[in-house]
Amino acid sequence: MLKPRLILASASPRRQELLRQAGYTFDIRPADIDESIFPPALTPGGMVSYLAEQKARAVASSLTNEIVLAADTVVVLAGRIFGKPADRDDARQMLSRLSGTVHSVLTAVAIVRPGTHFSRSQLVESSVQMRPLSSKEIEAYLDTNNWQGKAGSYGIQDPDPFVTRITGSLTNIVGLPMEEVRELLAAAGVSYI
Repeated sequence: MLKPRLILASASPRRQELLRQAGYTFDIRPADIDESIFPPALTPGGMVSYLAEQKARAVASSLTNEIVLAADTVVVLAGRIFGKPADRDDARQMLSRLSGTVHSVLTAVAIVRPGTHFSRSQLVESSVQMRPLSSKEIEAYLDTNNWQGKAGSYGIQDPDPFVTRITGSLTNIVGLPMEEVRELLAAAGVSYI
């Protein structure tokens, strides 16, 4: 029997880099789902878990012997969800709200292996403390365009990400909690290196 191929159901360069750094070989097949559609009244953790599972299932639906890895990440402050910004103004508002706060970063990871009925997911939460930002600092960061495509409009890996302290997984904050990913992939039959 052929060894199953790992498929990353994401176009995120950060997730791709984390997997490569960990020694995994994989193909990229971004999921084509509408991320604005999910069951009402879900908690933020329930929402990212639902979306990660939907992404994994959407890609797995056309496969037979592959293992699909999908993820979804949001930033949460006082129950409010901060996803990817729609535009610069949206990013400015997010950074202004997150400035000087302690907020959570939630990432759900889903693994689906079609043909074996293997399906698992896990939710990981980390805490981020951000220093207060002036309007000038926010505008300077927005000028870099580093906010694009990032939950909460910032990346902890960016130069001066305004973060003064984290609790929990750093790779979770980047977008893929690698300790949990390794465990889930091993359970699905994927080894690395």
